[in-house]
Amino acid sequence: MMQTIAIGADHAGFSLKEKLKKWLESSGHRVHDYGTYSEESVDYPDFAHPVAAAVERKEFDLGLLVCGSGNGVAMAANKHAGIRAAICWNEDLAALAREHNDANILCLSARFIPYEEAERILDRFLSSSFEGGRHARRVDKIGC
Repeated sequence: MMQTIAIGADHAGFSLKEKLKKWLESSGHRVHDYGTYSEESVDYPDFAHPVAAAVERKEFDLGLLVCGSGNGVAMAANKHAGIRAAICWNEDLAALAREHNDANILCLSARFIPYEEAERILDRFLSSSFEGGRHARRVDKIGC
């Protein structure tokens, strides 16, 4: 199923973002790249906030953020109401983040996840969906 994806990364995540962007586009997804556009040192919030804001406004179905650890972009994105950014380092976590937590932004670590695994994690994230039910009650309690 074709989805619209907002993506962004800092300098550490630039190379992985670029590879995943090509994979997303070749898989038929519509992608908007919020940067960065090189490996020159930048600040991750400058890219995490625009991606999170666009997903929050429902301009895109989902988001993808990449930095060295995945932590920085997740922390910045999760400051936005309605954003549930999940750091995932394997396929099962990506599926559970969508199915149980209704995650709408996937955060990846460029320094610790090889490209092939990152592609599988992203594919699983995109192909999973929120189960609702008892999980909806829990997700509703996240927002304060």
